Amino acid sequence: MLGWELPPHNSGGLGVACYHISKALALRGAKIDFVVPYTASHPKIDFMKIHAATKLTPLERYGLGAYDSKAIIEGDLSHADIMNLKDMRGVQKRYVEFVEQLILKSTEPYDAIHAHDWLTMEAGMRAKQLTDAPLIVHVHATEFDRSGTDAGNPLVHEIEYQGLMMADRIIAVSGITKGIIMQKYGIDGDKIEVLYNAIDVADFNDGYTYDHRTYRYLEALKSEGYTIISTVTRFTIQKGLTHFIRAAARASEKYDKLAFLLAGDGEMRDELIELAADLGISDKVFFTGFVRGKQWRDAYSVSDVFVMSSVSEPFGLTALEAAHHDNALVISKQSGVGEVLHSVFRYDFWDVDKLADQLVGIATSESLEQSLKDNVLHEYARISWHDVANTLLDIYSRTRQRASV
Repeated sequence: MLGWELPPHNSGGLGVACYHISKALALRGAKIDFVVPYTASHPKIDFMKIHAATKLTPLERYGLGAYDSKAIIEGDLSHADIMNLKDMRGVQKRYVEFVEQLILKSTEPYDAIHAHDWLTMEAGMRAKQLTDAPLIVHVHATEFDRSGTDAGNPLVHEIEYQGLMMADRIIAVSGITKGIIMQKYGIDGDKIEVLYNAIDVADFNDGYTYDHRTYRYLEALKSEGYTIISTVTRFTIQKGLTHFIRAAARASEKYDKLAFLLAGDGEMRDELIELAADLGISDKVFFTGFVRGKQWRDAYSVSDVFVMSSVSEPFGLTALEAAHHDNALVISKQSGVGEVLHSVFRYDFWDVDKLADQLVGIATSESLEQSLKDNVLHEYARISWHDVANTLLDIYSRTRQRASV
């Protein structure tokens, strides 16, 4: 298993998905060597062996743009640059070298190579060359998603194209993502399998007390009849947050008792704060900065309505987490999680007026808000990581059989 992060050292949903996928596979007897590009302790992970490809700390690795492909420097690096880990390409190349050595030193053959996203595709391709194992490329997001446009980083596009072409099987986290892979990269749809993410409620609640005390001011507003509308995300262009802020302003013009919680951080943070001020709603919008643990969970718990405003969201695990915390959901039509959750309000990410009307509609109708919350609970409870693991084991087996013919 080739990934770029694992909890508690993750900066997004990719690490969460990798953790739960691996755990569910291990519970079914899979032996997993998981390679990460940094050195750190993972105290909750005892179900697989984690290998550190470099001596970088997690924070040093975050600085190399795990979710920001602009950090890549094009061109070949000297061996000295690779060993010095000066940039993302250096880390990736060192990661490939480590995987090569891991394979050569292994005392038993691997049955499958499972690579997550573009960051590990080169290592996956090299591992396929060195073994008889099939390469499974798991696409959680493409460069078209991350950039929010058809442009993006050409080097990343090339890595994605090569990885997708060389893969024996491709897993897409939604039908939206499968469509992008087919349309943008010309990959045959028969090679791609859609496998949705899930949520592990027991693990999510492990060791946590719901006293909801992180955001006491927002609790006070709720006691005065305010509706708390939240999002938990990275502040990047992909997430459509400028449209969300504009919709917040429109909604506040129509209904005053609204407050907005934006939990997260990213390069757009200052721009969003300035936009809220320009629109005259800075007293209604609360920015938490990057949150983890109790503050992260309390952001969901204090919220009444959760908004996923993404320009392009391959899946959207945060929507499942918000549903678990009794939120009504409003998600953009460009979000893959809408393929498994239907008791939600949907809108085009750019349609500020429609989002504003939906927020006001929920806030002013207690029965509508409760209906959305109750119905979505039944929908998210139907999907599980155990089912994901069963499907993956079947994919491994089928792909290996085809590769051996």
